[in-house]
Amino acid sequence: MNAAGYRTCRSVVEWLVGLALAWAAAGIATAQGTTSATTGAAPTTVAVTANFDTLRGTWIRPDGGYRIVVRNTAENGQIEATYFNPTELPFAQAQASRQNAQLRVFLELRAGGYNGSTYDLVYDPASDRLKGVYYQAVVKQSFDVYFVRK
Repeated sequence: MNAAGYRTCRSVVEWLVGLALAWAAAGIATAQGTTSATTGAAPTTVAVTANFDTLRGTWIRPDGGYRIVVRNTAENGQIEATYFNPTELPFAQAQASRQNAQLRVFLELRAGGYNGSTYDLVYDPASDRLKGVYYQAVVKQSFDVYFVRK
């Protein structure tokens, strides 16, 4: 192969690699949303088709066996749910919402000495988990947590 043929072959290979990288990046952006360089907004990972009924069922927090049982959801985001640790406790507030294409859940406990402790969770359809932050109001600390569907 002469020098001109080598340069042409190399250019084609570079073009194909660049095309493959651009295609992969576009696929990732489509699957996860895009991050704005100017705003620093986080990518979204929740399927657009997820609705509040997706939340129904029993969710277990593996690090302690805590359970959330979602019995019903309403179109306005109101959730009928109960917390178990291990005894049954009502939520003072249980609400689902859609924010930036994410299915979010906010739960507040006031009974049983929880004094306003909250869960702020996001549904992740890829892993079928609720992930987020548990704020323990008594000790004034936040913890990263997740729940798996039973």
